[in-house]
Amino acid sequence: MENYKDELASLKGDLKELIGKAPEVSKFTEYVGAAEKTAKLDEKTKELITLGIAIAVRCEPCILWHMDAVIKAGADEGDILEAIKVAVAMGGGPSLMYGIKAYDIMKELLKK
Repeated sequence: MENYKDELASLKGDLKELIGKAPEVSKFTEYVGAAEKTAKLDEKTKELITLGIAIAVRCEPCILWHMDAVIKAGADEGDILEAIKVAVAMGGGPSLMYGIKAYDIMKELLKK
């Protein structure tokens, strides 16, 4: 079993290092931050959508990143399972495999 908490910390460190060496990348992260600001939808809803998309497009680092964010935004296991189900419905069998990965990540990150 992987240690997703360490993997998440490494991912965040790598992003910070990349931005330090290629500051143009920060333009994308600024855009993401602006897109994720709440207007009509609350933060938890936006992160559940983003998590579902990450599963459907099969991006494991995105799943890890947004699983952390959705939990911090207040999602519980039931909320996350709903997002996984919808992502699998939209993405089919390959997304089911990433849905399982998301489920494993959720279990680790929800541990206190």
